[in-house]
Amino acid sequence: MSYTIYHNLMINKDVESVFKAVTDPEQLINWWPLKCTGKPKINEVYNYNFTDKYNWFAIVNLIEDKQIHFKMTDSDEDWNPTKFGYELEEKEDGTYLRFFHKDWPECNDHFKHSSFCWALLLNGLKDYLEKGIIIPFESRA
Repeated sequence: MSYTIYHNLMINKDVESVFKAVTDPEQLINWWPLKCTGKPKINEVYNYNFTDKYNWFAIVNLIEDKQIHFKMTDSDEDWNPTKFGYELEEKEDGTYLRFFHKDWPECNDHFKHSSFCWALLLNGLKDYLEKGIIIPFESRA
């Protein structure tokens, strides 16, 4: 058995802007990692840096402006078997974002803490896109 985190939210921005915010390293650093490299292409390797000690990679699968899925390749023990992603649907008043983080081996404290952090980070993504708010890295989840 494995466990999955789900979060869905409406973002009052067009789908292209939301897709870019979850794929472009220059925008990702405004709401999630400290540093980031990578390009939104199939099998591209992304590097997310949170500290020099915690620095992991993901491989991308995507459909332009519709979805992007990452497979963890070098993280911590709980995150290594997992995949996470964003699925985007254009709506009249913006973009409906469906987020998942699946294949967690246990419903342990790390899983629960990560679910809470994802909710905060996704709210930060929403604030970044809708209001231009950039939360300093040290204050993010």
